[in-house]
Amino acid sequence: MRYDTLIVGAGFAGLYMLHRLRGLGHRARVLEAAAGVGGTWYHNRYPGARCDVQSMDYSFSFSEELQNEWDWSEKYATQPEILRYANFVADRLDLRRDIQFETRVESARYDEGENLWRIETDTGEVLEARYYVIATGCLSVPKAIDIEGTDDFQGQSYHTADWPREGVDFSGLRVAVIGTGSSAVQSIPIIAGQARELTVFQRTPAYSLPAFNRPLDEAERAAWRAEYPEHRHRSRYSLFGVPDYPMDKGAFDVSDEERAAAYEAAWQTGTLIAILQQYNDLLVDEKANETAAEFVRNKIRGIVEDPEVAETLCPKSFPIGTKRACLDTNYYQTFNLPHVHLVDVRKTPIERVTARGVKTADQEREFDAIVYATGFDAMTGAIVNVDVRGRGGRELKDKWADGPRTYLGLTVSDFPNLFMITGPGSPSVMSNMIISIEQHVDWICDCLSWMAAHGYDTVEAGSDAEQGWVEHVNEVANATLFPQANSWYMGANVPGKPRLFLPYIGGVGPYRVKCEEVAAADYEGFRFGQGGKVGATRPAAAG
Repeated sequence: MRYDTLIVGAGFAGLYMLHRLRGLGHRARVLEAAAGVGGTWYHNRYPGARCDVQSMDYSFSFSEELQNEWDWSEKYATQPEILRYANFVADRLDLRRDIQFETRVESARYDEGENLWRIETDTGEVLEARYYVIATGCLSVPKAIDIEGTDDFQGQSYHTADWPREGVDFSGLRVAVIGTGSSAVQSIPIIAGQARELTVFQRTPAYSLPAFNRPLDEAERAAWRAEYPEHRHRSRYSLFGVPDYPMDKGAFDVSDEERAAAYEAAWQTGTLIAILQQYNDLLVDEKANETAAEFVRNKIRGIVEDPEVAETLCPKSFPIGTKRACLDTNYYQTFNLPHVHLVDVRKTPIERVTARGVKTADQEREFDAIVYATGFDAMTGAIVNVDVRGRGGRELKDKWADGPRTYLGLTVSDFPNLFMITGPGSPSVMSNMIISIEQHVDWICDCLSWMAAHGYDTVEAGSDAEQGWVEHVNEVANATLFPQANSWYMGANVPGKPRLFLPYIGGVGPYRVKCEEVAAADYEGFRFGQGGKVGATRPAAAG
């Protein structure tokens, strides 16, 4: 079967891509491994799963009808509500008829003679398309569990990224949670409310801020909608994809009292990045960053009653913000409960999982259930898990052996007519993902329209433009504190993965402006062709 465009993934990126391509008259098809739409919100059903961007921000802005017809019930929507929203969008735009569910892509190969992509699925079906769009998301492939003996455990085992659809009841059970990233921070208070005994195994504590979640009423939703035009515009040209605070001072340009009051006010907003937006040097100056980090640590000390447990929960090995902070509801308070225990695996490492539980350097603890909250192979995992081959049969995984190389996080040289939505080298996970998804989809569709108007049917990144963008991404990252953290932003959570900063930290707004400038200059840095024959690269401006 031949299409104009094949899209992999039916999350928010794939849904909007399909909608826009229909408007261009493309015969498009979405291939989705799951049985329904939603992407990460289809799979991540663990207890307490919520978005850490406010619901009214975490929604599509391209359609007034969608904005006005959907009513979010809470400040931070739960996974079931976000999944209902994804289904609402799919139904409202009549997208399902062009989505092929329970279909996993095994390989995608570019045929230079035919100038098309051949995509083979797990059923052996082969589909062909002129354009191939990867919309598989940044956090969709769980990291392999690198603990010995996981198959030996005789109790119940779960992974937060692959939670049973029917849910899990931990009532009366002795439960272990391994990991303290975002999914663990959200699920631990819920599990603690059910379990007879809960033990949390922590390697690296996270900075977590209170969400102060609450219901939304119609008056608040109406106020948001009235401000949407200006609010959305500010979000698109902001640093993180939500409107910025005015950051015209450094942390030491004010008194200690003023700075403490600013952090307290930011804490009380119950938003993920409010503290980091107070001063313009928090992500580039260690001493300035430490003022915010110590403020949060003192909050932890004030919440957790046992001083030793509190210190164990205080992050001290990386600057605040250089790993994704968490939003929580009563996370730290949970460690005041008598049946909740914390194990610092830096002091007593996990040696193995046994038939009865978990053995650390000091003892074996018995459990009825183990929950692995061990994270994702972020940014690149879902892309390179597919056998993607471009010109000359070159495999994308080989090209990225030393780290991903893209132009604008959208395209890759020697891989014609391949686009990535929120790929490595773009703001993606450093932003409100919906804002970044819409920007990428709109840019791709504008590029395809421009190509059609100029008689082109082939596009790819020029190698010099790609190299220049990679250097720019690294230069910007290295000017910040981010490389100091062993984070999944750096690929450091996956053994053997190249250690470098994967997203673009230059800001959603500056990145958007760069993409707009590239397009306005007739897509500088790209190579266009006809009938598969590629012409010269359009000169690229400096990053």
